[in-house]
Amino acid sequence: MASSSQRVVVYIDGFNLYYGLKSKGWKRYYWLDLDAFATQLLQTGYSLAIVHYFTAKVVGDAYDPAKPIRQGAYLDALTTLPNVRIHYGYFLPKQQRCHSCGTAAMTYEEKMTDVNIAVKLIEDAHDDAFDTAILISGDGDLAGPVWKIQERFPRKRMVVAFPPNRVSMRLREVASAYFTIGRMPFRDSQMPEQIALADGRLIVRPIRWR
Repeated sequence: MASSSQRVVVYIDGFNLYYGLKSKGWKRYYWLDLDAFATQLLQTGYSLAIVHYFTAKVVGDAYDPAKPIRQGAYLDALTTLPNVRIHYGYFLPKQQRCHSCGTAAMTYEEKMTDVNIAVKLIEDAHDDAFDTAILISGDGDLAGPVWKIQERFPRKRMVVAFPPNRVSMRLREVASAYFTIGRMPFRDSQMPEQIALADGRLIVRPIRWR
């Protein structure tokens, strides 16, 4: 497809990927080594430069108060991967009222992830950080920056890799190429059950992710 000098940067929409896996019932693949996973997506002759992972720290609730603990273990595990950089958005508290009974409940809305991805994509294109970018997301709001990069930098390829059950027609229309990620890259890119951190702590894959 291209010469051996092709540099690839991978951009991962963390929650889009998570909900794609969740929709398939693939909890056992949540403990994902993003470096190995991104490498699985490359064709022969391409080299992985870096992986950018975009997420936000979740908030526990009455139904699942341990969510932040599981996510925290995963984020700590990712810090041991030298080719992975984590970029954080945030969750905005939002009161939601039931239309039928009038009861109010606090919910949280994720903010900044799509903006952070768009900014990083355009920044890296301008800085010539990649020849090919692989965007792992099914968020159609990202079609704008994908289209703009290809307009301004026509030699750069923008490939969209859709998580399971996450497809955007808008992204399909503007991407240089696109595909849906199958089971194998997830299955073959799991981190060890236990990981030692630099500070001596030992983290373990959450039981619910086995």
